[in-house]
Amino acid sequence: MLSFSNQGKIATFILTGLLGAALGACSGFGVGSSPTAGIASNVRNAYSGERALETVAFLDQHVRWPGNEGFDASIEHVASELANAGFVPEESASASDRMTFRIEKYPMNRSAWQPVQATVQILGDSEALLDLTSNRNMLATNSFSTVGGAVTGIVVDAGDGSEQAVQGLDLKGKIVLVEGPISRTFQWAVVEQGALGMLAYALPDYLQPDKNKHSIQFKNIPLDEKAASWGINLSKSALDRLRDAMTHGEVQLSVQTQVKWTPEAIEQTVVADIKGSQVPDERFVFSAHVQEPGANDNASGVGAQVEMARVAAEMVRNGQVDPKRTISFIWGDEIRSTNRYVTGDSVRAEGILWGMSLDMVGEDTEKTGGTFLIEKMPDPSAIWTRGEEKHTEWGGRPLSKEDMTPHYFNDLVLNRALEQAATNGWVVKTNPFEGGSDHVPFLRADIPGLLLWHFTDQFYHTDRDRLEMVSAAELKNVGVMALVTALGLTTADEAMAVSFVEEVQHAAIARLQTEFALGKIALDSGGDVVMEEDILATWKGWYEAALTSMVDIQVGGASEPTLEAIENAKTRLNEAFLDLSFSKN
Repeated sequence: MLSFSNQGKIATFILTGLLGAALGACSGFGVGSSPTAGIASNVRNAYSGERALETVAFLDQHVRWPGNEGFDASIEHVASELANAGFVPEESASASDRMTFRIEKYPMNRSAWQPVQATVQILGDSEALLDLTSNRNMLATNSFSTVGGAVTGIVVDAGDGSEQAVQGLDLKGKIVLVEGPISRTFQWAVVEQGALGMLAYALPDYLQPDKNKHSIQFKNIPLDEKAASWGINLSKSALDRLRDAMTHGEVQLSVQTQVKWTPEAIEQTVVADIKGSQVPDERFVFSAHVQEPGANDNASGVGAQVEMARVAAEMVRNGQVDPKRTISFIWGDEIRSTNRYVTGDSVRAEGILWGMSLDMVGEDTEKTGGTFLIEKMPDPSAIWTRGEEKHTEWGGRPLSKEDMTPHYFNDLVLNRALEQAATNGWVVKTNPFEGGSDHVPFLRADIPGLLLWHFTDQFYHTDRDRLEMVSAAELKNVGVMALVTALGLTTADEAMAVSFVEEVQHAAIARLQTEFALGKIALDSGGDVVMEEDILATWKGWYEAALTSMVDIQVGGASEPTLEAIENAKTRLNEAFLDLSFSKN
């Protein structure tokens, strides 16, 4: 039974309880040394953050949208790196080849889009307002080329771009300026009222536009071949300069855009496999999306995952590890490629035991301000977000109990990250489920899925997200912990499975203790005891189910000692829960 003499002790407990339990599970506290320590040492010695950064540098040269030249060049680069690492093309592989890859090709139902050139000039000014060579994201996706070179038009201020603001304005043949979402106003202003084109500024505060005055986030406009128009995304600097000019009277702009459309384009996805030696139909799947023009988002995920595949192949060849289950890697279009992999083959899907998305994983945190995060599968922190738990500025909504997915994956992956952090002080945090990346297709298919990423990034989706914002050390930290997780789960014997159970047991009890401490603070402030009891009971139930789910860790099925360890852990969890009753304290 816990007792606290004051709230200061409670607060200290909250800050240290969960992290301390997780660190302890990896460093000898309570459950002995980490079950993956040997694997982690080998991976750490082989993994090169500099190699991963080389792939990031290659992709960073290109604006990558499915089917365009930059995307296809990136796919080809990944395939070449896999071949260099010893992966064999499936079409020429023999039955004995364990490392194989393929490039899947899917006809697109639309032409591929690629920006080539764009400039915006205030007539009478010698310096361009914006130029694509220095403002990579200025041209909205789905923009068309201006006909016959540059076009000119008077700028009309449409306020926030709402329908009410646009109505009543004479927009035909004009260039519309809004401070709001460009896609929302495009339909009303350009398609319906005949505006020449769009200018829009809409940067969230977390991008710090007053400091990063030249940052532009990439945005898209609706694809409309009849209007065949264009949209320009503005930086804070460009907006201020334009508005200053408008205070002196009517402003005319000269706009020139050039894009390349590739008809009958093909969307490509690379899939690589390291075939399991014992149960190859069971697999751990990694996914990193290629599209988007940024270095961290998501050339970093691609680069980290390419290096993970190389290291895994090397370790298999030299006998350092023998995955009994298959490890698969996907590189393609965000969510679409992963969803296709998960839903396109029902037999294959039955064998996917875990999925992990690598998205924005290489950030130089001193430059971007982002922090490495593991976005958890839905747990009660997404219902009651309190204490050290918090959503990111990307955004999350409160979930319900029906949305919960009890599973051990959250804590097992966190422990692998903390195991790596213990070697170099790497900062590791988690966030409640928010969605929006390649972990979502796994979860929709009832497959355990997690996201590895960074936030808050002051350059997120902007043209400042370039190679200089990426850290080789961060790529290595993420790549090592991700690969160690997969190698552990695809090789787990009885001893490792039992150790994993003990880790989750300690995490579960630490969570109950933390929630109890938070509940005491809430009750001291007039909180509802019924609600606090419900929170504690929900966490207990979630972890009880998570421990039950650990029957699938041991390759070949859970042995009697493993099953016994699971039941013992559940018993200790229930004892801890009873000991923390609010009515007794």
